[in-house]
Amino acid sequence: MWKDRIGAFISERLSAKLDKLADDDPKRVEVLAQHESTVWLADAARRVAQIQAVTHSLKPIHPDARGTNLYVEPSALPSLSELGSHALGQHFVGDVVGNAAALDVYKLLKLEVNGRSLLAALLAQDFDALAALHTDPVQAQALRDAFVSLTQPRAEGPSSHTLAKQLYWLTGSDACADAGYTLLAPLYATSLAHAVHAQVQEDRFGDANKAARQARRERKAHDGVFHDYPGLAVQNMGGTKPQNISQLNSERRGMNYLLSSLPPRWEASAVRMPVHAESVFDSLFIARPEVRRTLRALRQFLESEPDANLATRQRREALVDTLLDELVSLAAELQQLLPPGWTCDDERFAALDYHQQLWLDPLGAERPEEAQFASDWLWMDWPAAIGKAFANWLNDQLHGKLPVGDAEAREWKKVLLTDEDGFKQQLRELRDKLDAPHYIPIRKTHEELMALREQNP
Repeated sequence: MWKDRIGAFISERLSAKLDKLADDDPKRVEVLAQHESTVWLADAARRVAQIQAVTHSLKPIHPDARGTNLYVEPSALPSLSELGSHALGQHFVGDVVGNAAALDVYKLLKLEVNGRSLLAALLAQDFDALAALHTDPVQAQALRDAFVSLTQPRAEGPSSHTLAKQLYWLTGSDACADAGYTLLAPLYATSLAHAVHAQVQEDRFGDANKAARQARRERKAHDGVFHDYPGLAVQNMGGTKPQNISQLNSERRGMNYLLSSLPPRWEASAVRMPVHAESVFDSLFIARPEVRRTLRALRQFLESEPDANLATRQRREALVDTLLDELVSLAAELQQLLPPGWTCDDERFAALDYHQQLWLDPLGAERPEEAQFASDWLWMDWPAAIGKAFANWLNDQLHGKLPVGDAEAREWKKVLLTDEDGFKQQLRELRDKLDAPHYIPIRKTHEELMALREQNP
């Protein structure tokens, strides 16, 4: 089988040569003689010294670097948890560097039978592969040794070059001791890079990913998997002559993918949390940009001493309504994005006002272990406390040139607790969900409510 495969390969090369010659060209006889199987294989065994099979090459580090390349089958490498050439196992493609004129020899050695390359068969001393090289066993062994030599380093020992990368790696315990370092000469894992390129190409341009990308673009359901590589970079090697780097680099037209290795970008949490805060008004609420802008506008408007008329009242109400909208949005973010019971389970929120815990963590009342929390939530005296806290906070923000006091605080509290489209609507939805009383006490003080509660346990 190997003999037929090799014979077909040589015949294809012969046909390509003859097609370029006229029928009466005297060179045809010479070409035919050169492509006799034994003659061509003997010449290939001589020229194999001009190339070297590699899995880790130096040329990609710098095209003019001279030094050691390595051919190490991935299965022979230590198995590590990190991704590396060892992950390729038996399924890898070897690369070749050297004289481009001798690459036809490597193409011969890449021929496959039953998924096994000729080079692998010769390395394993396969009998059929040896017999296909020559009828004389001694000649066949000599050809085999010549062909497999391309997997061995071309120099007598490991060597590097001034254009190659080198680094000292600390192996001892004393960083100041020169003897505690080992000099490393990194090589390019060309077989691994080729496998990565093939996978990325398929993931980016394969039919399956095209269909998945189209479904994603059209927001349609899709059974497949969509692959994406954010921050993917391309490194081109070899310029207009990628063959000068290696055979696999030439097959990729010099394209080598670099996966993103940037440090992670800090992204703020989707919702800020009142960590070690006593009140969300003085921590989260005041930190909202729209709240600060509205407060500034309200303070400037009131300090201008506007006339006591309808336009003034409407302007003031509009600014206060903006604050209420922001407050309702803040509560909704905490209620929806954080898990039920977040105020009870984390000691970082122990300082938060208890009424605000009830307000911002309503679903904590649904947990069986929070019976007291649920009872306090259902009693519904906490909305009035929230209204009072908002009123006092707003008074504090306006205090200074403005004569605000109890009357203004009562107004701010009333506005919040009677906000039909905001605070009250949010409470109404929560009461429906948790089967709570619909009555919200507004005027009674906390002490009065506690007295009523003791009378009606």
